Amino acid sequence: MNTDDGIFEYQRTGRFFALIAEGMEELGKEELTSLGASDPKEAYRGMFFGADMEALYRINYLSRFFTRVLAPLITFDCHSDRYLYKTAKSLDWSQVLSTDRTFAIFATVSDSRIRHSQFAALRLKDAIADWFVEREGKRPSVDTENPDVWLGLRIHRNRATIRLDTSGGSLHRRGYRKKSVEAPMQETLAAAIVHLSKWDGSTPLVDPMCGSATLLCEALMSYCRIPAAYMRRKFGFECMPEYAQEEWKNVRRTANSEIRELPEGLIRGSDSSAENIATARGNCSVLPSGKKVGLHTSRFQQLGDIRGATILTNPPYGLRLGKNSNMGGFMGELGNFLKRRCTGSTAYVYFGKRDLLKEIGLRASWKKPLRNGRLDGRLARYDLY
Repeated sequence: MNTDDGIFEYQRTGRFFALIAEGMEELGKEELTSLGASDPKEAYRGMFFGADMEALYRINYLSRFFTRVLAPLITFDCHSDRYLYKTAKSLDWSQVLSTDRTFAIFATVSDSRIRHSQFAALRLKDAIADWFVEREGKRPSVDTENPDVWLGLRIHRNRATIRLDTSGGSLHRRGYRKKSVEAPMQETLAAAIVHLSKWDGSTPLVDPMCGSATLLCEALMSYCRIPAAYMRRKFGFECMPEYAQEEWKNVRRTANSEIRELPEGLIRGSDSSAENIATARGNCSVLPSGKKVGLHTSRFQQLGDIRGATILTNPPYGLRLGKNSNMGGFMGELGNFLKRRCTGSTAYVYFGKRDLLKEIGLRASWKKPLRNGRLDGRLARYDLY
């Protein structure tokens, strides 16, 4: 790209890149199309797509599966940190940043002469800071916790791309998780599980080991049509030169007008830990209709029959269950519970450790690979006749 004309790459091509977890690509492609994107194409760890600004606002506000939506600023050959610095310094940074805004950089490096991502991020930061110092005599501050502008740098096989994060931080952070438990499920994964279950509110939804209620919150947001970024206060696209505040307000107003109430008793959960239930109650309560989610303390072994329901659960393992626990025995108890006490229901069980699948003692209708952070897990469906 020729930077002399001041046109960023995304402005020239109309294309963006969205990050998504492995195993969720098909869901992401369908979602992008439904939200107004064009020509989505799978790539490593994400998807390229075309969009105008209205669609970009809608994707950031409503996407349940993607973690970041990135606008490419420039792509170039990069064989040294000196060339990274020189090329980055040639951009007109006043288009997306100013000295009264804060910024931060996340970087990935692979198969390149520049070997360390932190060093690459530092060189990009230096170029941006020096660009402002030379023109304005001062530099924008770095804020690694809650910056106004997030910038992404990827260098793969000596090819670099600098990108503006239009989301303003990871979209998996919905804002409802005020407290957490050991090894929580990522919100985007929970949303994918709800979607794959095809639950539409025609049956009660139950999580008998709900932890901090991530699955319950995502089910609530799905049924009530609450935008995934409903609680987000700012977005990175607000720093883009094309940003149109009234158009963004209209997108948000239209999406929010679709929100509906949750019927009493439709979503409920339980957990053996009273502390977990208190955490779950607090997390649910910050969402519209969240206080209508039924929650109580109980081991699943002591629950009454669950008939004709959709059961979604992420059984505890490792730290959540205790280092000395008999995992095989625990999963066997869960299998017996589902088989004997949940007839007429359909269960979707997420196994963070896929070798536990054989311990539950039930035949799965299907299994799908889904990652939870670094865990290569499996979602299994069980039809309980």
